[in-house]
Amino acid sequence: MMRNREFWLVALSGLLLGGLGVMLSVWGNPENSGICVSCFIENSAGALGLHDNQRMQYLRPELLGFVLGSVVSALIFRDFSSRGGSAPLARLFLGVFMIFGCAVFIGCPIKLLLRLTAGDLTAVAGVIGLVAGVWIGLKSLSHGVEFVPQSHGKGHGGLMIPGMFLLLLVFFLVRPGFLLFSSQGGGTQFAPWQLALSSGLILGVVAQRSRFCITGSIRNFMLMGLRVPAVWGLFIFVAVALVANVASGRFNLGLYGQPGAHGDFLWSFLGMGLVGWISVLIGGCPFRQLIKAGEGDADAGMVVVGMFIGGALAQSWGIAATASGVSTYGKISILIGFALVAAGSLLFRERAE
Repeated sequence: MMRNREFWLVALSGLLLGGLGVMLSVWGNPENSGICVSCFIENSAGALGLHDNQRMQYLRPELLGFVLGSVVSALIFRDFSSRGGSAPLARLFLGVFMIFGCAVFIGCPIKLLLRLTAGDLTAVAGVIGLVAGVWIGLKSLSHGVEFVPQSHGKGHGGLMIPGMFLLLLVFFLVRPGFLLFSSQGGGTQFAPWQLALSSGLILGVVAQRSRFCITGSIRNFMLMGLRVPAVWGLFIFVAVALVANVASGRFNLGLYGQPGAHGDFLWSFLGMGLVGWISVLIGGCPFRQLIKAGEGDADAGMVVVGMFIGGALAQSWGIAATASGVSTYGKISILIGFALVAAGSLLFRERAE
């Protein structure tokens, strides 16, 4: 009975992520970017004045909904638990480099699949990289890489990230003078805020109940094959997004002229490889980190803070890729990321032993 409920929750997560991921683009979000956690974070960081790219400044309601929906679900079902203390500083830096990897690819794992199901063949390099990164992460775990255990209690600040996102929602509704909004570029492309916020809240609730995660699904498939429900959620996500893209006339098979994409396939592979590796080590992709932070996980909250820092730096330092390709700074950031994650893995492996 429990197994059936888990399957249907994961299936619902896949259906909603795939369907809303396409429909939010139809309603106004950038093409092939109906849902993209890294893009939303870069946009939101710009809205808060954390970077000066005037084309990337909009406080994305979907992002706020993911966390607040998770909070509501966790409180209703008594899943909220303030916990933390598992290498928080390391997680903050991993959050920074996870967004660097997304910025070089131009998208998080959710957008990766949305691009692929829209016919964007440039995303194939990212898919291969993500799978390779997850495999490296699993090998790291099997060789003893492990963060210190979390501790539970009221003093770990589990409410701080939900409180911050609630304040950001107030900012979005009140529109104080310091909140910035783009007048051109991707920041001007958005779905009606009521639809965007509602979609985010629904996805936050369902994802909190199902524990659905793109990289987690890939990891589970590598470990247990098709026996785990999360894998089927991933298949449903891809199938629904593909059908929705075809039905809405947004399917365009090809390598060239794809929105929010570039042809530097090696760096797409490496960027997503870094994201996959980090995601396995910290227990989830960018989307999953937001959901966990809403449940009171202060360590995931540190990753979220790191992701906002990473989003700001990716734009301020020219790390984020564009349609013309990946900058030198973007390439250097990925190589540094691999070096630091490898060095950190050796450190935590020694600690685990």
